[in-house]
Amino acid sequence: MTAEPRPANLTPVNFLTGFLGSGKTTLLQRLLADPAMANAAVLINEFGEVGLDHHLLDRIDDNVVLLKSGCLCCTVRGEVADALQKLDSQRSRGEIPWFDRVVIETTGLADPFPALSTIQSHPVLRSHFAIANVVVTVDAVNGSRQLDERLEAVRQVGAADVVVITKTDMDEATDTDALLKKLSRLNPSARRVIAQEASADDFLVDASTERSEEWLSEALSLSEEFAAPVHHHHDEEGHHGHAHSSVRSFSMVIEERIDWTGFGMWLTMLLNRHGDRVFRVKGILDIEGEERPVAIHGVQRLVHPPVHMSAWPDRRRQSRIVFIVDGLDPARIEESFHVFNRLSEKVLTQGGTPPLRRAS
Repeated sequence: MTAEPRPANLTPVNFLTGFLGSGKTTLLQRLLADPAMANAAVLINEFGEVGLDHHLLDRIDDNVVLLKSGCLCCTVRGEVADALQKLDSQRSRGEIPWFDRVVIETTGLADPFPALSTIQSHPVLRSHFAIANVVVTVDAVNGSRQLDERLEAVRQVGAADVVVITKTDMDEATDTDALLKKLSRLNPSARRVIAQEASADDFLVDASTERSEEWLSEALSLSEEFAAPVHHHHDEEGHHGHAHSSVRSFSMVIEERIDWTGFGMWLTMLLNRHGDRVFRVKGILDIEGEERPVAIHGVQRLVHPPVHMSAWPDRRRQSRIVFIVDGLDPARIEESFHVFNRLSEKVLTQGGTPPLRRAS
């Protein structure tokens, strides 16, 4: 891992996901009407599902249309990678209007991880696109029950940078405060927004640098408050996952400075072994040889490029990491980290390791 800023020439990609019927389509329609989306390309499953017929300005080909707002809308009939490569080629050749961002709406049962991993690991896509954030819709009518019964919904919330609570104005809506508390328990680092109060600016952000100081302070306090595990089970049909799971968030506060190489080896081994059960990891690190903190975050086996923060958020110069895990023992995770860090310290005293390469 190298702590370098994201290249400015990469096109940001925002993911919009959420369980079936949670209001993704309604939110997408609102986004498309916002001037901030005028130069965006939108990847969806089918035009008909989004009800865009009255918005269409011109059909560029079978899969791409130009909307009155100026943004592109593209159906994804194959792999996300194919759709993105085609859009990028068409943009380069001038066959479609220039776009400066991509929004991908996933299906209601989708785990965001495969698509996120595709963009970061694909040899062509990673040279042209970069993941900006994951926006997840959770509706106030069915969301609490879905989080109790469906692992897909839990994985979506676990991957979220922003959680949008929809349908709070419906008579059938449950206690919104209770739902917010459950969401905070599952993913304390995600920003929570009520749909009716939101604008495009709430969604079109880069999670790698956005509000680092704020989310960390809030995430640590919430993960300590909600230390008990969240028990999770499926219906009798056993859709997509284990019959029983236990999802919880917890935090690690590390006083000693961290060796970057040792940390990278530890996190890589942890995610290689348990990545499908590490829904989210997010933290700020005090790296040996560095004056500024380094922010890291990942989803399952996908770790985003680390980012140098401008300064420490408070006077406490200590590493702080928040995990969202399914069925893993927090004590064993923390113990394994300290084993690696102690071994790294011994290596440093015997000869040292190169300092973390600084951001340019």
